Amino acid sequence: MDDSHAVVVGAGIGGLSAALALHRHGWRVTVLERAPEMREVGAGLSLMANAVRALDALGLGPALRRGGHGEAPGGMRDRHGRWLSRVEAAEMIRQLGTTALGVHRATLHRTLREALPASSLHTSATVEHVESGPDSAEVRYQGPDGPHTVTADLVVGADGLRSRVRAQLWPQHPGPVYAGSTTWRAAIAFPYPIPAAITWGPGAEFGMVPIGDGQLYWYGALNAPPGGHAPDELAAVREHFGDWHAPIPALLAATPPDVVLRNDIHHLAEPLPSYVRGRVALLGDAAHPMTPNLGQGAGQAIEDAVVLGAVCAGGAGHVPVALAAYDEQRRPRSQSVARASYVAGRFGQQLHNPVAFAMRTVALRLIPSRLALRSMARYADWRPPAV
Repeated sequence: MDDSHAVVVGAGIGGLSAALALHRHGWRVTVLERAPEMREVGAGLSLMANAVRALDALGLGPALRRGGHGEAPGGMRDRHGRWLSRVEAAEMIRQLGTTALGVHRATLHRTLREALPASSLHTSATVEHVESGPDSAEVRYQGPDGPHTVTADLVVGADGLRSRVRAQLWPQHPGPVYAGSTTWRAAIAFPYPIPAAITWGPGAEFGMVPIGDGQLYWYGALNAPPGGHAPDELAAVREHFGDWHAPIPALLAATPPDVVLRNDIHHLAEPLPSYVRGRVALLGDAAHPMTPNLGQGAGQAIEDAVVLGAVCAGGAGHVPVALAAYDEQRRPRSQSVARASYVAGRFGQQLHNPVAFAMRTVALRLIPSRLALRSMARYADWRPPAV
């Protein structure tokens, strides 16, 4: 292949996945990250079967299986600990071909980063302008040593929820909006075996996921006004979830206050009309930020990356056709998942009405686990494109 060059704006999980996918197809990649160091801010992830297959396509599946925790979700509980729905590992493997994989975000980020040439990664690089012409694209950014301009055959906007690339190239789009919930997250040392599970209360949800190496990821989500902040966020979590079933109190007791992260949840209420503008493609949260209710945010970003690498395998001369194929393949699926995730949140974590809450509890107890898995399979049963 000729010296096809791609610039990836953003070095989160989606951006590094895109860089690796393009690199594996012969592209020279430049990754621009505005933070002063390459690291992932966050706690843990549940990677569904589609995400695991996408990581297999990038050659990282075996390493992440060793570094994560492969286990089927235990299911759903009420706040008193009563199981509402159980998911068995054997049934998940039968329907989806693999269980979910719990992994620390930092482990996934490091694995992606180490698979790329170190010379490709640039920190303290704040992108100020992206422009696409018919034959090339141009990126202007401020680096630690001053302004730079770089020309590329392809630019990938993977700069997250508040994407500057999206705002610049789709200036009329209103951008992300608050979805109605705030969430606390932490990854902690917790060596005792517990199943991955989600617990629902009125307008609230608590989840726990083993992520390997004696660690566990927990999160708590709550209906709340936007912009909330507490002097002690761990104390706020205890206030809302501290009297829920075991082992939730023990998890909170094992959590250092300084590792708790709090973020409001946002999504794109108005989907983008395209993920492509000239030789620029959006990916991950820059293209389709979604609520976390289906556990698909990172998975959809990694899918985007794998598909982008596959369609661009022909090199720089095929970029316009390749990006049209990327948009055709990725936009319908990722936007469908985003819509479904929002609806799942409205009827899941956000459900507060006592009558509706009681009816849902009864329904969950009556639905066989294999039927619940079928709804999961609709989004997790994805295969990487053949190249």
